[in-house]
Amino acid sequence: MMVALDGTIVAIANPAIGKDLHASWAQLQWITNAYVLALAVSLITAGKLGDRFGHRQTFLVGVAGFAAASGAIGLSDTIAMVVTARVFQGLFGALLMPAALGLLRATFPAEKLNMAIGIWGMVIGASTAGGPILGGLLVQHVNWQSVFFINVPVGLLALVLGAVILKDHRAASAPRSFDLLGIALLSGAMFCLVWALIKAPAWGWGDGRTLGFIAASVLGFLLFAFWETRAGEPLIPLGLFRSLPLSAGVVLMVLMAIAFMGGLFFVTFYLQNVHGMSPVDAGLHLLPLTGMMIVGSPLAGVLITKLGPRIPLAGGMVATALAMYGMSTLKADTGSAEMSLWFALLGLGLAPVMVGATEVIVGNAPLELSGVAGGLQQAAMQIGGSLGTAVLGAVMASKVDSDLPGNWAAAGLPKLPPAQLDQASEAVQMGVAPLAKGIPAPVAAKITSVAHDTFVSGMSLASLVAAGVAAVAVLVALLTKRGENAEAGAGPGHV
Repeated sequence: MMVALDGTIVAIANPAIGKDLHASWAQLQWITNAYVLALAVSLITAGKLGDRFGHRQTFLVGVAGFAAASGAIGLSDTIAMVVTARVFQGLFGALLMPAALGLLRATFPAEKLNMAIGIWGMVIGASTAGGPILGGLLVQHVNWQSVFFINVPVGLLALVLGAVILKDHRAASAPRSFDLLGIALLSGAMFCLVWALIKAPAWGWGDGRTLGFIAASVLGFLLFAFWETRAGEPLIPLGLFRSLPLSAGVVLMVLMAIAFMGGLFFVTFYLQNVHGMSPVDAGLHLLPLTGMMIVGSPLAGVLITKLGPRIPLAGGMVATALAMYGMSTLKADTGSAEMSLWFALLGLGLAPVMVGATEVIVGNAPLELSGVAGGLQQAAMQIGGSLGTAVLGAVMASKVDSDLPGNWAAAGLPKLPPAQLDQASEAVQMGVAPLAKGIPAPVAAKITSVAHDTFVSGMSLASLVAAGVAAVAVLVALLTKRGENAEAGAGPGHV
């Protein structure tokens, strides 16, 4: 809950942090980027640590470190301290996520594993979507520090309960050494990829720096793959990917995250800037999505146990594609009832994918590699989210840049010089009307109408692209099947 919550709750706190610590927009972006980078780069290595030393120990260290880093952020009095502590939050969060999946895999027998993963997915979904609501309430009624301080008592409770309840399950064939060169190559490749995705919107996709980091990432992944065939105990045995269902599950997580996280990125701007909602109201309008994920995840676990993952996963991505198509039809004045319908359908579609893809990836890996498999699942989700935000952001920016001059002229507004047009376009991409001080009310109304309509046209195109990605994911889902090694959990062979 803590890790998922901190992925979305911080966006609400950013304006208050910026005001209190006198931080620039670029510095505030680093509060999110530092966390995402540290988390994405470390997940697979953290999963390996769990396989080597035991998921219980790794989980407890992750909980303690995450809570301590959260407390440090709350006590920070400079933006540099906040960003540094966010890096540690990401690193300890990376220890938590694969360890949680490894513990579930080792603890529950095959017939109960999907229900366990369903409840896990329910918590992730509720925390991700609930972040803006809780963050809004805390920032509005307490202060921005409380957004981070709340993790301290939660972490302490999890630490005590974990120490008492969790059992140390380790496969007898667990790895005994570390592939240090493999860790370095994979971490470098992941860093270059995520860094390129984070910076591409500012640099431009055709910029030499963006292309250079992408090229360095590809080279890093190729060198990593070559080394893994030579290493005695590789970080990720490439034989894992001989399992078509496991590979399909990883691709499915990437595609799902592109459609979901990329699409949801614009929805927050749509609700707050176009409809003028407060952060709390915007969060409340997303409750249909949250509610369907909370209800749907355990039900998806039951369904997947009975039918296998293929049909629920394909059905989930069909629902996701339809929901994203529905979101492409939203207008600047669309009512809450219509929005809620599409948000609920999106939550209903995501629930079986979150549960099923996790079971497919972790269940098709040997028990001694369950941590690495959990890291793969989470890394796929982080990369997909970064890719979705970057690519759909580029689609949005391109559409706004293309439509704004024509819409501006059609409304009878005076032509803007290129520099002002660029500034106006940047504002419109976030759903904000570029209004100058002292502008007459009738002109302000025209500019606001043009800005909102142009933003919505960009969001519609981005949502259609997300729907197309979800449609491709339907075909990938048909390649999945129940985990071949799921029966290995909660049985003999543990120490």
